[in-house]
Amino acid sequence: MANPPRQTSSPPAGNERSGTVTRPSPNADPAKLFQHGQDALTHGHLDEAERDFRAVLQIDPQSGGAYANLGVVYMRRKQWNKALEALQKADHLLPQVAGIRLNIGLAYYRQNEFLQAIPQFESVVRDQPDSLQARYLLGQCYFFAERWADAANTLEPALAQESGQLPYLYVLSNAAHRAGQKELDDRATTQLIKLSDGSPAYHLFVGKSYLNSEQYDAALKEFQTAADADPKLPFVHFNLGYAYLKLQDFARARDEFLKDAAVEPDLALNYDELGEVYRLMQDDKNAEKSYREALRLDPRLANSHLGLAKIYQHQEKYAAALVEIDTAEKVDPERSDVHYVRGRVLLQMGRKAEAKKEMEAALHINRAQMNAGAVPAPELLQDPQ
Repeated sequence: MANPPRQTSSPPAGNERSGTVTRPSPNADPAKLFQHGQDALTHGHLDEAERDFRAVLQIDPQSGGAYANLGVVYMRRKQWNKALEALQKADHLLPQVAGIRLNIGLAYYRQNEFLQAIPQFESVVRDQPDSLQARYLLGQCYFFAERWADAANTLEPALAQESGQLPYLYVLSNAAHRAGQKELDDRATTQLIKLSDGSPAYHLFVGKSYLNSEQYDAALKEFQTAADADPKLPFVHFNLGYAYLKLQDFARARDEFLKDAAVEPDLALNYDELGEVYRLMQDDKNAEKSYREALRLDPRLANSHLGLAKIYQHQEKYAAALVEIDTAEKVDPERSDVHYVRGRVLLQMGRKAEAKKEMEAALHINRAQMNAGAVPAPELLQDPQ
């Protein structure tokens, strides 16, 4: 997290219960309360820090620093709505402090709300063009939003400083490749090759590069090398599963996603992909169970809602299918397959005129947009600090 006024930075901690807040003494010194809260925040005593910053705000409701640090408390607990509320109040009071906007962006980023995060990170990069953290986060948001040229152009100025970072080089090379910036793609790829140290992480990212270029056999070789060296390497089994899924080897894909779920039990994408595998294996029961688990972990997964819709369509539960399709569209209104699946359901319901409109809507969405998406990359969403 960034450093708003008088705030320390460290990775988010696990959830903790909020402490009760007692009304401060009329003679309480807000500066001393703030410093006490700052010390508590530094040492990870979140209940104590929350109590002190809220006490400061009872004395001085215009303390932007107290709101900023209170936002950090909530970020560390992953209480994103509370964090955003506090940080936005801090930003209103201290609009000149870029670190507050960086934390607002991070709060959205941690929820995979990349489009919401982009304006925040853009403003920080404008104010602080040398901020590597803000530039990298902005580049990643562009990457996940499939704004390839923006991602490449944002990340390129940091190539000299970040030339030893595998995730950075992976994103830059792929963004440049998809944007048609061959010279930059070659530079990033050459640097990636130079980092070859035989480590599992290196093989993982080389495999990702092959996966993005649809060289599935080469990708499998790299992923398997990484998995053999470190069977518990996060995300290696996810990527193996994804490669096998692309090759339509559903049994192996299922087994790899299950292995990764054992390593990363809170990764919603594992269950999202498992749902897809089970659905393709015509195992509706396990497919529905997997999609539901994915949505429990991340309700914004449009693919899981669409997967459920396809299951219900197959089971002729058309009303339930339409509910899931409507939810998927709210999450991701730009997906053409939302319209396609809805059109198929409406056609089966005999609502031919409505079905035709949905099919036409699907066809009008750019075909390149339908098929040129990046390979899922959950390993990039690790804490960038």
